[in-house]
Amino acid sequence: METFLPLKIDLQLFSEEKTETATPRKREEVRKKGQVAKSGEIGTALLLLAGFYSIKAFSTYGMTRIGYIVTWFLENADQWDGRSESVFNIFLFVIKESITILLPIFGVLIPVAIISQVIQVGFMFNMTILQPNFNRINPIEGFKRIFSKRAMAEFAKSVFKIVIIGGTVYYHVKAQIPWLSRLSQMELAHSVELIKNSIYEIALYIGTTLLILSLFDYLFQRWEFEKNIRMTRQEVLEEFKQTEGDPQVRSRIRQKQREMAARRMMAAVPTADVIITNPTHYAIALLYQADTMSAPEVVAKGVGHIALRIKDIANEHLIPTVENPPLAKALYKSVEIGQQIPADLYPAVAEVLAFVYRLKRRSQ
Repeated sequence: METFLPLKIDLQLFSEEKTETATPRKREEVRKKGQVAKSGEIGTALLLLAGFYSIKAFSTYGMTRIGYIVTWFLENADQWDGRSESVFNIFLFVIKESITILLPIFGVLIPVAIISQVIQVGFMFNMTILQPNFNRINPIEGFKRIFSKRAMAEFAKSVFKIVIIGGTVYYHVKAQIPWLSRLSQMELAHSVELIKNSIYEIALYIGTTLLILSLFDYLFQRWEFEKNIRMTRQEVLEEFKQTEGDPQVRSRIRQKQREMAARRMMAAVPTADVIITNPTHYAIALLYQADTMSAPEVVAKGVGHIALRIKDIANEHLIPTVENPPLAKALYKSVEIGQQIPADLYPAVAEVLAFVYRLKRRSQ
């Protein structure tokens, strides 16, 4: 006869699974470490498109400046004497003119580079990623990274990108073969114009293809980032305890606060002028000092065993107790401890206080 051993399930394994979406605090912590969801391909694609279009837009200006440089060299060739001062002046001239040519292009590329990052991760300046990390020069860890799943995925992505871009370039070049074969028969200016336009078109196709691929890459990077920063239920509970406090501790604190408030309230009962009660449910202690108060004030109130305790303390200190169920119920529901009674209850309370004052005068 076959026997079956009971299946033992380690619940600890399930509790350690990262199934919970990262909390805002966890996201802020990983962001401080420089870990964000972004794709470098978006920046590459936008820079490629912006670079070629800025070159095209400023090509006339650039050729004019280059022509000026060539003219300057030809006009001043007889002034070069080989001295260090002469060479230095030539060097300064070339640097200045090169900056003049490249400045408009960089004026486009730099904002594009910044925008390509801001649209993905927002404004972020983090110095922690610049700190040296000796784990990166660990050969064992480096070997693991080379053959990790992420490295394999990046390799497959690179191969796919090369195939797509290569196919795009091949398709475009193939379409240009008819005029390429007649290039030697054309005028120089016309052939240069055709080659230039062809280069721009290839750059446009490559940049557009890269941009489309980068959008898919960004979605993948975001999915992977969200997966990596998931938290276990235990981590969520621990974070909640750190931010909101341990629920048990907070419960004990509230209990202590209630006890302290009850003791203060009971200590105020002997100062009351009268206790208005419902014989079995409510007890409200009222204090009225005509020289300092505009209306009577509730110094203690309670139901059930608290009401019984208020009445016991009142009996110990010979404080008059008046049974008035409607008034007791109205005071309990409408007035908090330390507050004065509302105007609509003045007549009923005044009648009770007048009765109490008459009793005090008789006892005297």
